[in-house]
Amino acid sequence: MAEHEVSIESLCYGGAGFARLHGKACFVPFTAPGDTARVRVVKEKRSFVEAELLELVAASPLRIEPSCPVFGACGGCDWQFLSYAEQLATKGTIFTDTLSRIGKVPREVVLPVSPSPECYGYRSRVQLKVSRHKGALRLGFFRTGSHDIVDFGAGCPLAHELLNRMADEFRSLLSRLPRGEAVQQLDLAMGDDGEGIAILHCREARPEQVAEELAAARDLIPSVSGAYVKGGGKGELIRAFGIDSLSYRIPADLFPGAREMRLRFSRGGFSQVNYRQNLELIRTVWEWAALTGKERVLDLYCGNGNISIPLAPYAAEVFGVEGFAPSIQDAAANAEANGVENASFQVSDASLAVRRLAKRKERFDLVVLDPPRAGAEAAAELAQLEPERIIYVSCDPTTLARDLAQLQGAGYRVTRSKPVDMFPQTYHLESVTELIRM
Repeated sequence: MAEHEVSIESLCYGGAGFARLHGKACFVPFTAPGDTARVRVVKEKRSFVEAELLELVAASPLRIEPSCPVFGACGGCDWQFLSYAEQLATKGTIFTDTLSRIGKVPREVVLPVSPSPECYGYRSRVQLKVSRHKGALRLGFFRTGSHDIVDFGAGCPLAHELLNRMADEFRSLLSRLPRGEAVQQLDLAMGDDGEGIAILHCREARPEQVAEELAAARDLIPSVSGAYVKGGGKGELIRAFGIDSLSYRIPADLFPGAREMRLRFSRGGFSQVNYRQNLELIRTVWEWAALTGKERVLDLYCGNGNISIPLAPYAAEVFGVEGFAPSIQDAAANAEANGVENASFQVSDASLAVRRLAKRKERFDLVVLDPPRAGAEAAAELAQLEPERIIYVSCDPTTLARDLAQLQGAGYRVTRSKPVDMFPQTYHLESVTELIRM
């Protein structure tokens, strides 16, 4: 492909730098606004091209030295070459532009980005790839745009130190296990109390044998509190040893008059990767909900009750819906463990649940939803439940903007939206948005 020299004008959602090349948009990963770069085109479409960085002809004054020695090769993060203040400003601009352009949301209702208290060492979960090259084990993340694994050596600077210790112990162990070569992926997760769980994905026809070997080698991975093996894409988790769930704290001072809570999630279940910013999400939802104790609350995509259960003491009734059955089991257990008696939970597809509730003419004062990256299917159907307020927690500005456009067309108005930086050093962003019925 042809080589060119381009000037980077800005950063885009997705992390790449934006330039113009022969009248087309040109996207170049690992470039900063103000860079002059020599690039090679790797993909060309009718209206844009994608290119790889070959050389910085002139570096932007915005650039700082990345802290990770494999940054630029590893695809785990995007913006270590920018100061954290610059990352926040860029994320705010991209978020506001996306909501305005796609969702027709007034720019003035978008609040400043809520910064993470920690911009390194914040991740409580990592998914590591495993391979061998010339007999040597590689442990790390995929190279950008490929399935080639970049070994992160001493550890990932975004991950909590416990996860890096666990990874280092597995680096030594996997070379010694008789069936260690069958392991292709290593999922590591931790609670906020220093306990960690590992799930080993393997192609072994009999993963239970890998689990037996892992149990026998338990003393070699002292930082791991629980270990499981999964064989194949949809294989069941096989216990090797240890605990089966992790937990995190909801502190008493998060809301006025609140009591401390502790929420668990089972091995393989979902939790936010940044516990301190998760508290910011919950606190914002609670503040904007303005509950008086009389409201019926519907929590869609409720997971383990991450938002439902802290809100429940302030409402008359909370009903949570989630499609992943183990998370609903966690939610019910969390409600019981925390003395919450006015919350109930159901395993169901969220959109089907909304249709059933609407058919029964159920009504809710508040709907909270925290869908996956794909957004909420048929978001406008929420209007059939006639909530006065909808609070939408999102991890993807583009699908959020699409859904907000639908909800505004169904009679709701966006009153405020707060970006929350859950993922420093990357382009990813969480947010909380409030809509009021007109």
